[in-house]
Amino acid sequence: MTVCPIVPYPDQRLREIAETVIVFDEALRNLTSDMLDTMRAAPGIGITAPHIGIAKRVVVLELSAEQAVKIYINPEIIWASDETIKHPEGSVSMPGVVEEVERHARIRIRYQDLDGVEHIEESDGLLAVCHQHEIDQLNGIFWIQRLSRLKRDRLIKRYEKLQRR
Repeated sequence: MTVCPIVPYPDQRLREIAETVIVFDEALRNLTSDMLDTMRAAPGIGITAPHIGIAKRVVVLELSAEQAVKIYINPEIIWASDETIKHPEGSVSMPGVVEEVERHARIRIRYQDLDGVEHIEESDGLLAVCHQHEIDQLNGIFWIQRLSRLKRDRLIKRYEKLQRR
């Protein structure tokens, strides 16, 4: 439908806690469609409503062209494994830089679909990483906050250098 402007790092809106979605209507469906178009144009594999300046608990994921688009409304982690994995992460709000982040290897989330029906989903690997990354964003935690201070400072310097080009 529409490619929306992406909120760039270090915009303070990326640190706000998103509001719970309580109305499941055509406007919500349009929002997720716009988010998908915006994510694909970025390009990226995941996006939240806060990435386009809307403080709602909405996530759209498309891990590959072969996999179906997944939409999560009001997702929350309800269980996480003790085992961890490291995976490179980045953000549509901070294009051009990536860094390895340590996350839980497996998680279980509770979420609603576009009709408000509740679901439980378990994930591991890349999907678990994406769930944690995007739920962090909904909670006002930008992914670089998961890095050591040294790695975060270096990454920010690389990003700022890219922005000057």
